[in-house]
Amino acid sequence: MSEDKAMVRFNATRHGVLSRYSILPWEDPAEYDAVLAALREEHAPQGPTEEHLVEELAGIVWRKRRLRLAETAAHRRGLYDTLDDYKKTAKAALSHLHNSWDAKGVGEAVRDSEADTEAAFRDLKSDEAMTRKALDLLGSRRNDRYEAAVAALREDTKGWWADRLACSPEDLDEDEKPYAADPDHLRRFIESQVEPWYERRRTELKNRSLIRQQAFGEALDADRLEVLARYEVHLDRKLERMLTMLVRLKDLRQQRSLPDGDG
Repeated sequence: MSEDKAMVRFNATRHGVLSRYSILPWEDPAEYDAVLAALREEHAPQGPTEEHLVEELAGIVWRKRRLRLAETAAHRRGLYDTLDDYKKTAKAALSHLHNSWDAKGVGEAVRDSEADTEAAFRDLKSDEAMTRKALDLLGSRRNDRYEAAVAALREDTKGWWADRLACSPEDLDEDEKPYAADPDHLRRFIESQVEPWYERRRTELKNRSLIRQQAFGEALDADRLEVLARYEVHLDRKLERMLTMLVRLKDLRQQRSLPDGDG
């Protein structure tokens, strides 16, 4: 092999010939190059073999970085899965309470700040006040007490009531009776549906910290993390081998550079 050809191959190695296989299409080559440059500065490789070992080190470090991203992604996926109501995360968090049988609100508990929770309490208080006013009107002697009570309800509660009125008998639960647009049925709806919802909502808001802790705990996928941990052990062992080989090559090179009789 001519000297020129040898230099071409050496330069190809020096400029990261392995990087094309180390970097995935969506990863930033500049970040990888920064890792490789830092390792070259630290180890000052000389010759293709040492260059190759340093680039192997860069690949290991890059994969360990990717591993951290995978671990974070696993936690995010697990947390996302806890938001589905079928997971009953909130119910599990509040299982020590008697009225936790249909607790929900996991997404809000995870995402909302303390200020958001305080605002939700204020909103609940306002909603309850409007419903109490509607109940007072239903108990009055006014001829239009039904219409006045409906008008006093908050818009979303009105919509809920309208949905119940429009519900066909075959869509009702087995033990649920149909509603009619009159004072007695509206009172029954408020007492059996709306007021219990207020109580459940208040319980969820008071115990958001428990729901949040339950969601974060369930988000941890031990099996997935165990696989990632085994892969990290493999990378650590490979890192140790590459470093050992690089150090030995440097020592050998230094010994060869010593004058005869030294060392």
